[in-house]
Amino acid sequence: MSFRAHLLEESDGKVAGKLVELEESRLPEGNVTVAVDYSTLNYKDGMILKGIGRLVRSYPHVPGVDFAGTVEQSDDPRYRAGDKVVLTGWRVGEMHWGGYAEKARVKADWLVPLPEGLSAKRAMAIGTAGFTAMLAVLELERHGLEAGEERPVLVTGAAGGVGSVAVAVLARLGYRVAASTGRAQTHDYLRDLGATEIVERGELAEPPSRPLDKERWAACIDAVGGTTLARVLTQMAYGRSVAAVGLAGGNALETTVLPFLLRGVNLLGIDSVMRPYDDRIEAWNRLLSDLPMDKLDAMTEEAGLGDLPALADSILAGGVRGRTVIDVRR
Repeated sequence: MSFRAHLLEESDGKVAGKLVELEESRLPEGNVTVAVDYSTLNYKDGMILKGIGRLVRSYPHVPGVDFAGTVEQSDDPRYRAGDKVVLTGWRVGEMHWGGYAEKARVKADWLVPLPEGLSAKRAMAIGTAGFTAMLAVLELERHGLEAGEERPVLVTGAAGGVGSVAVAVLARLGYRVAASTGRAQTHDYLRDLGATEIVERGELAEPPSRPLDKERWAACIDAVGGTTLARVLTQMAYGRSVAAVGLAGGNALETTVLPFLLRGVNLLGIDSVMRPYDDRIEAWNRLLSDLPMDKLDAMTEEAGLGDLPALADSILAGGVRGRTVIDVRR
């Protein structure tokens, strides 16, 4: 049987993609075949669709770094035909064909059951970005963050996928949330998600003028990196933590050891690619309980496979806010 897919091919160093019909025999190796309902669009997807960064090493390739759908065939006793599943991480959409197709074949170890009460569409509205945001919240909690903090929790890149979910979850848990963004048109959107204050991106974009500054933040989820991360480290309260994800603004970090030595700041790296099964289950269950679904729906837009080229241009230009769900069936 054939299925539709957005297939990337490389020629003379240039990457281009188009909708094609493929036979199931073209699917990569794996012991579970899934009928994909939804995928999503992340910043990394935009880079892959445009051939930026050499994230994909082998072509032809089907991108899409996550997906949710229904098991069609399984050689693993943990999954049976008809089971609802979700996948994030494991280099799907980079090293292994991903979610921008009506079918996917993967290893059973990469999947988790779709939590009861969560639809495939909402799971992909959460997607890798929301999953990563919850991993960051969990890690901050493991390092002492508790509700009732006097200082706010800072979220940088707040209008993006990770940031939007982080703001909504933190607000639901009772934290004061400071949302940093460079787009004035997103201020009302972020306040609607629960942000109690807006911090202009330019305020954090300049290199720090001193190794330690005024203690401003109870914690931080930083999706920007670079100079912003260096600046935020100087402003952390004593013994508090920064969960760094994504690093959309660059992975170079020019700082001193003083935030770590004199203030005991923790820098926590959050990587959603290869997470233990128990961590993945905990994160998805916490998202189901702690992410307000009305807020999730408000930050979600839907598109089809044919919209991917234009969406890639938009997300790389900073023109996408919140979450973009890809209905692979249209």
